[in-house]
Amino acid sequence: MKKVFIITGEHSGDLHASFVVKEMKKQIGELQIEAVGGQNLEKEDVKLFRDHSKMGVVGLSLQAIINHIQLGRDIVDYLKNSFKPDLVLLIDYGGFNLRIAKELKKRGFKVLYYISPQVWASRKGRINAIKKYVSKLLVILPFEENFHKNEGVNVQYVGHPLISQLPKNFSKEEFLSINGLDPNKKIVGIFPGSRKMELNYLLPVFLESAKLIARHAQKVQFCIGQAPNVSDELLGRYINNIDSNDVEIRILKNQNHALLATADAVMLASGTITLEASLYETPMIVSYKGPLWAYLGYLMLRSLNIISLPNIIAGKNIVKEFLQYDARPELISNEILSLLHNPLKKNEMINELRNIKEQLGDKIASQEVASIIKQYLERQ
Repeated sequence: MKKVFIITGEHSGDLHASFVVKEMKKQIGELQIEAVGGQNLEKEDVKLFRDHSKMGVVGLSLQAIINHIQLGRDIVDYLKNSFKPDLVLLIDYGGFNLRIAKELKKRGFKVLYYISPQVWASRKGRINAIKKYVSKLLVILPFEENFHKNEGVNVQYVGHPLISQLPKNFSKEEFLSINGLDPNKKIVGIFPGSRKMELNYLLPVFLESAKLIARHAQKVQFCIGQAPNVSDELLGRYINNIDSNDVEIRILKNQNHALLATADAVMLASGTITLEASLYETPMIVSYKGPLWAYLGYLMLRSLNIISLPNIIAGKNIVKEFLQYDARPELISNEILSLLHNPLKKNEMINELRNIKEQLGDKIASQEVASIIKQYLERQ
């Protein structure tokens, strides 16, 4: 029986891995699969060598870094001396997984990497490690294939996992009814991110933007998409200070996709959610704001002058980006008002977002990855 070991580092990687495992079972049949992962892989009856919560937060403390390094050593020792897999699948989590890839390559393991580090955006030097230590790179953005091929990497575009995993066919009427929203008012969705730093710096900007929008447009209602890991208490620090006479804002839990799909426009923190909004063809603005040291670090490491996935995929600015000192309520509110009330501008953005969907294609990533794994196992 063939053996496969999977290494994830975060919840999203665990989720993507579980879809791949489902497809592997269909296409390959009997396999012995173990992993560093979480609940999603456990539901697929994958034996966990370690729960990835041990990896998810490294922090800056010396003890946390030591624990992280030790975990890497434990994984490599286990694979070399006990499990001895025919193939190792790394998923996302570049800082950790690229170091693991180096050690696995030394020991003669076949290493596939799915959802690779975004070396085209920053830390381009990492591409040398990918070329040296990864047997095949499985990328999820169409332009990544040519980018890596030009660098001599064995690479294949497998499609973006969101294409098949993103929930579809939401009923706007049902969404409005469940949440007590007014069908005669436009909806502006607010997604300030899920990390504490993002909330601290970006949510106040978005809330002030909502106040300005409400002053100039009476038939608009606002909803915050609350990320699963964001506590009511943390959000409450900001929402409770808002005067309902200025603007009324609803907080929606576990309804991010429905809100993205039904909103007339959205304010987004930079991240994967910008691509989700693209797939729902929802007009948007994208923003980032953080402490000065984080922004300076970004400026030093970046390879691109744009940050949002829609703009990166399109190769041009189709979505307005408001970064750091440009993350100002008056600028953001003006752009949202324009998207709400200028049909020509709104339709132009929607058409550009449709072009992005066409570029991504209709490949089902988990099926493609499972098929490539099958080919590698059969060669052995």
